[in-house]
Amino acid sequence: MDRIIISPSKYVQGNGALANIGNYVKALGTKPLILADALVTKLVGDTVATSFHSVGIKPEFDCFNGECSRPEIDRLLARCNQTPFDVIIGIGGGKTLDTAKSVAFYQKVPVVIVPTIASTDAPTSALAVIYTPEGQFSEYLMIPTNPNMVIMDTGVVSRAPVRLLVSGMGDALSTYFEARANKVSGCQTMAGGASTLAAQAIAELCYKTLLADGYKAKLAVEQGLCTKAVENIIEANTYLSGIGFESSGLAAAHAIHNGLTQLAECHHLYHGEKVAFGTLVQLVLENAPMAEIETVLAFCRSIGLPTNLHMMGVKELDMERLMAVAKASTAEGETIHNMPFKVTAEDVLAAIVTAHQLGL
Repeated sequence: MDRIIISPSKYVQGNGALANIGNYVKALGTKPLILADALVTKLVGDTVATSFHSVGIKPEFDCFNGECSRPEIDRLLARCNQTPFDVIIGIGGGKTLDTAKSVAFYQKVPVVIVPTIASTDAPTSALAVIYTPEGQFSEYLMIPTNPNMVIMDTGVVSRAPVRLLVSGMGDALSTYFEARANKVSGCQTMAGGASTLAAQAIAELCYKTLLADGYKAKLAVEQGLCTKAVENIIEANTYLSGIGFESSGLAAAHAIHNGLTQLAECHHLYHGEKVAFGTLVQLVLENAPMAEIETVLAFCRSIGLPTNLHMMGVKELDMERLMAVAKASTAEGETIHNMPFKVTAEDVLAAIVTAHQLGL
């Protein structure tokens, strides 16, 4: 199997980076369509427009309607068919960004991704999640290439609610451990081949950065401030974790996340909050050294990630319902089968309960 690493063509990060967006994007196109919801447009619209005007480009804005759905994508494609936009820019949260990726893919033009939060590692990926207009999962759109550019304005991101940054750290926490499992098993990654040394090193750096700067970054963002630790964590949550998961592979932690969606009590949780607990479950499945588990537990507690089912809203341990979680986690095609050993639903149930007890 060939070794493959994939990534955005350019990654830009800095406090105030949006003030330079016009200069960065002009190399990709001169007729941009900018997609953002009303709140984000109010927050950064003037800054973005001023930047483009300074380089002689007149951008057009479109208000994102709130759901990355086929009707929303089709609506935007119809507008693109009326106006020859040569670059699509998505500014905002994950659904806005995935819609921009989708529209650019179908129009065969470059896409620029501008997250206003750092809650997941999805912005750098060659993937869009499409929902029904009512918000139910519909399909994955696998895009042949990663975004042409990702721009992270850390000043904007650091003013978002701290829980979003913490959730991003929960998502990033799994990257190294899932990459490690895939390295042993030799399974194909989302990049379409085996992991490279570079991708493995990026995944490990992601974990080390979280441990070094996660707590400090949380304290700063609680005050709406951007420090060097915040800069490092935003890069870890977005770029390091993004390259790490896509080019080094997913394993048990994300499958456990998917299984936890069986519990209505967990629906209020962010993606990374469930993935963090899934990481603990994966470590139990691996029978990882207690010192490693204690390090992960201490990190989660320091920044406020859930370490047990009670913290996630599950008041009573109902073995039958937890078995439903375990069965969903081990369904055919789930990433848990990338682990370097066979994993059954019974194994997962035992690991969930044990992880819960360890995290009390």
